[in-house]
Amino acid sequence: QVQLVESGGGLVQPGGSLRLSCATSGFTLDYYHIGWFRQVPGNEREGVACIGTSDSSTYYPDSVKGRFTISRENAKNRVYLQMDSLKPEDTAVYYCATVFGPCTSPEYASWGQGTQVTVSS
Repeated sequence: QVQLVESGGGLVQPGGSLRLSCATSGFTLDYYHIGWFRQVPGNEREGVACIGTSDSSTYYPDSVKGRFTISRENAKNRVYLQMDSLKPEDTAVYYCATVFGPCTSPEYASWGQGTQVTVSS
C-alpha cells in the first residue's frame, strides 16, 4: 500500500525557514518522480517542486524558485522540501505526492494527509 506521510510544518515568521519531510512506504521510491504541492481552501492546487528519478533533476515554478529546494534520500525512503525566505503567501497545506508524467507538468497520483505551513508575524 502506497503511503506518504508529511511532517515538519508549523508557524514561522516572514523571512524564516522550514524543512518539510515526506516519509514514503509501500513502493520503491527510486522509481518515482516525487512532487510537493500546496493548497489553500477554496484555491486550486499549486505545484511547488518536483524531483526526478535517475538524475534527480528538479523543477520549481517561478513563485518559489530560489527559495525552495527539493531533495531525496532513496535509501531512507524520504523526500524533503527546504523552504527559505518564506512569505505570507506561502501559507498553505503542503503535500508530497508520487508523480506520473514529467515534472514540468506533473500528474499527482498518491499523496499524504498534508502538513500545515503558516507564515505570519
